[in-house]
Amino acid sequence: MLSHLRPALVSMGLFTALLGVAYPLAVTGVANAAFPAQAGGSLVRDDAGKVVGSALIGQVFAKPEYFHGRPSAAGNGYDAGASSGSNMGPMNDKLIEREKTDAASLRAENPGVAIPADAVTTSGSGLDPEISPANARFQAPRIAKARGVPEKAVLATIDQHIDQPLLGFIGQPRVNVLALNRALDARLPKGG
Repeated sequence: MLSHLRPALVSMGLFTALLGVAYPLAVTGVANAAFPAQAGGSLVRDDAGKVVGSALIGQVFAKPEYFHGRPSAAGNGYDAGASSGSNMGPMNDKLIEREKTDAASLRAENPGVAIPADAVTTSGSGLDPEISPANARFQAPRIAKARGVPEKAVLATIDQHIDQPLLGFIGQPRVNVLALNRALDARLPKGG
């Protein structure tokens, strides 16, 4: 029996060292060398070097002078530790009620304008940092009014921050909410 046990223990130790220690360290080292920003979490810093967010994880912007991201089903709003969709089907009463409530408040904010789907639906991860250009344009009147600036200036800022699909056809046009809000603060300060 010892003749069977010894090779198994040696193999387990070897593969643990190789695949549990050496390989993860090598991959982490290559990632840090080749893609340092992405390996560090794609952190966004202000002019003073303070971290203000991540380009890859959404965050809550509740003030009327800022663009709001998609609703989040991840914990208490964009909680990366609770990343997941709601797992509610389209006929779920709680989902229908939440979407109706969100749609009613959006209709009151911008009467007579079609509400973009991503303004009331969550993403699969609940952490999506981006919204559709239609969602951003839908919010432009509220932001212009809250900042005391022309709506045309807000729309121009949106147009400058639209990311096109990868290779021109993979994905949809999108706007990073954090980048857009930072651009608003820089170009169109409240009361400016």
